[in-house]
Amino acid sequence: MITRVAGLSCWAYGVWVLLTWTLTAEQQLIGACVALAVAAALAPLGDVAGPWRLLRPRALAGGGWLLIAAAGRVFMANLRLSRRIWDPRRPLASGMVIAPTRERADWGLAAVGVISSLIVDNQIVDLDARARELQYHAVAVPEGGADQVYEDVNGPVEDLLTPFGPGRRAAR
Repeated sequence: MITRVAGLSCWAYGVWVLLTWTLTAEQQLIGACVALAVAAALAPLGDVAGPWRLLRPRALAGGGWLLIAAAGRVFMANLRLSRRIWDPRRPLASGMVIAPTRERADWGLAAVGVISSLIVDNQIVDLDARARELQYHAVAVPEGGADQVYEDVNGPVEDLLTPFGPGRRAAR
């Protein structure tokens, strides 16, 4: 129970800092008290992964790689969108696409949806976990079938979330 409260307190305090973005002593003290109260209220609901788990070398390396790869995809998507906006000769091919997913875990589906929506090209609209499909609004609908949509939209993000990283694709 103590580790649950400690983990939840750390996460709640981190959210407090991100929301308030103020470093006064009073603000930090109030944030620590609110985080502790929230953690005590939520602890009976179940286990929570403490933020210290992110410090494991494998998780730290994977998270760093995911951050770098996602930032690169965001940058490239913004360049493509800027070019599409400033060059009226480029046809607009927006629409809805359904992308199959190989991710099964709830946390993985949530991460794929959030991270792939940060990339300007595609915004997640719906998730059907039973059918293992994600629906996106796409700025540029990929050519081809479901496999091509997977490769262009959510596949690269899913590959980065696996324990084996980018090399998993070859192991399938």
